[in-house]
Amino acid sequence: MKLAGLLLLFSLFAICGFSQDTVTLNAFSAKQYIKGKDTLRYRILYPKPYNNKIAYPVVLVLHGSGERGRDNKKQLAHGGSLFASEAVRSRFPAIVIFPQCPPDSGWRKIESVKDTTSKTGRAFSFAYRDKPTKPAMLVKTVLDSLVKSGKADAERMYVGGLSMGGFGTFDMIERYGNYFAAAFPICGGGDTSRASNFAGRVPLWLFHGDQDLSVDVKYSRQYHVVLKKLGSEVRYSEYPFVGHNSWEKAFAEYGLLPWLFSKKRQTEAVQKNY
Repeated sequence: MKLAGLLLLFSLFAICGFSQDTVTLNAFSAKQYIKGKDTLRYRILYPKPYNNKIAYPVVLVLHGSGERGRDNKKQLAHGGSLFASEAVRSRFPAIVIFPQCPPDSGWRKIESVKDTTSKTGRAFSFAYRDKPTKPAMLVKTVLDSLVKSGKADAERMYVGGLSMGGFGTFDMIERYGNYFAAAFPICGGGDTSRASNFAGRVPLWLFHGDQDLSVDVKYSRQYHVVLKKLGSEVRYSEYPFVGHNSWEKAFAEYGLLPWLFSKKRQTEAVQKNY
């Protein structure tokens, strides 16, 4: 009887998990944008109810390397259920976009080299490249089209992402310092020499686990220090005894969405001490 009870309990957990995934997947519409030989697959969530006469805030969420593919589903694994929840959609009506990067590319070009001084065993170079990657370029085109059509509020464009998507988040704001109203990179890193391109205009909330063995926590720490010196608005949440999956705690932060949606774009740099 005990065994039968445990099996039933596990079955219920599995069903609930499947149901939640199905609800999230169904909430997001599957789309694709094709330019020449390149295709960007993405999922988009509209406010409920949706009013086509209103320009809504837009949240762009960039996934990690493990969610790359062409199924246009996996990218919703982390963060998708948060934005699809009825409570969030009711309190924060917005257009939410989860693009999917193909297997052979990334959200930014980086170089990885062996580094015995790092607990991860490797170091990343985020040196600026003249052009973004093709997936990142297509993402920016989709965002621009939403603004041009009047569906998106140009003053409230937000970007965030985890791991590879954290790298991509930094690349986006380093390139387009006047475009986004706020950003939330999770366990990522970027080119701190380009921080002045957005410092004072784009508030950031950084997240990282101090036991991350994939992306050294030093990258978030370094960016945090640089932004503080530049007088930029920046928060930093470092989770003790947490590894690479710091996105689980980041997406569970009660204050993340209220903080994010409170921000509006600043076209001129404003120096403050935070």
